[in-house]
Formats: sequence, C-alpha cells, structure tokens
Amino acid sequence: MEAASFGAGRAGGGFDPMEFLKQPQTILRIVSWVFSIVVFGSIVNEGYINIDSPQLHCVYNRNESACNYAISIGLIAFFACVFFIALDMKFPQISSVKDRKKAVLLDMGFSGCWSFMWFVCFCFLANQWQRTEKAKEVDQAADAARAAIAFSFFSIISWGYLSLCSLEKFKQLAFVEEESKSLPNL
Repeated sequence: MEAASFGAGRAGGGFDPMEFLKQPQTILRIVSWVFSIVVFGSIVNEGYINIDSPQLHCVYNRNESACNYAISIGLIAFFACVFFIALDMKFPQISSVKDRKKAVLLDMGFSGCWSFMWFVCFCFLANQWQRTEKAKEVDQAADAARAAIAFSFFSIISWGYLSLCSLEKFKQLAFVEEESKSLPNL
C-alpha cells in the first residue's frame, strides 16, 4: 500500500467493493466477526445446563460471570467489527488528515484493547472449564464450551493483528502528514 493513499489527494475516489474485500484488514475484520459469533453463539445456544434443578447454570463451573463475560465480549466485538468495516469503507472519502488520524487511532486503540479483552476471556473460560466437574449434562455442552475457548484464543490473534495493521496505517498517515508540512505554501 502506498503512502499517498492516506493523503487528501485520493479523498472522494470511487469505491471498489472487490478491491475492498481483498484488503488484509477487511479479511481480518470479517474473520474476527465470525470468531465473535462462534464465541457468543456457542455459549448462548449450549452454554447453559440444568443439573439437579430446573434452573439453568453456566457450563463453566456454574460460574455465571464466565458466560456473561464471554457473551458480552463477543457481542461488543461483533458490533465493533461491523462499525469498523463501515469506517473502512468510508475512510477513502475522509479528506481531512486529522480526521483520518483520529479514525486510525480509534481503530488502533480499540483493536489493542479488544485483543487484551479476548486474552482475559480465554484465560477466564479456560480456568473455569478446568475446574468444571464432569457430569452427563456437562458432556453434552462440552463441544460448545471448548469451541468458545478455542475461538476466544483465535480472537486474541486476529484482534492483535488488526491493531498491528492499524499501527502500520498510522505510520503511513504520519509520513504523509510530515511530508505535507515540508511542502512550501503557495
């Protein structure tokens, strides 16, 4: 990707959906979006069991906080992916370098933070799953529980890489801003 694509010179250009879908950052956002669906979907669908009572309990050591945290992180990641895909689509039309910088900083900060949140989610779920007593009801939900743990781990990697992509975008944007300051005013 060339540095000039971040300056105001290309603002307002046409939008090519196929080119947009081929970008690594877009692919990673879609992958992260799918990972978030797997995490919160598996817990919502099969993450609650009833052992010796009609009341449902979280499969992770009957710790409701584990299920609630994973569902919350997954849902927020789901909506964040949609938001940042829309922002990435709108990014070429932003003409102000300062506004572009704010968008990239927001992306970089959120992606880094969410990579850490997924790390906490992975550790929390894995720890609670390790402490879960084996029972017939737990065995029925075991695949969903393991899927949520595995995809929360994969989410650490995908969100971490998204923050690195944003960092690279920020460096290119800073280069363009520095270059524009060195141009003489006419």
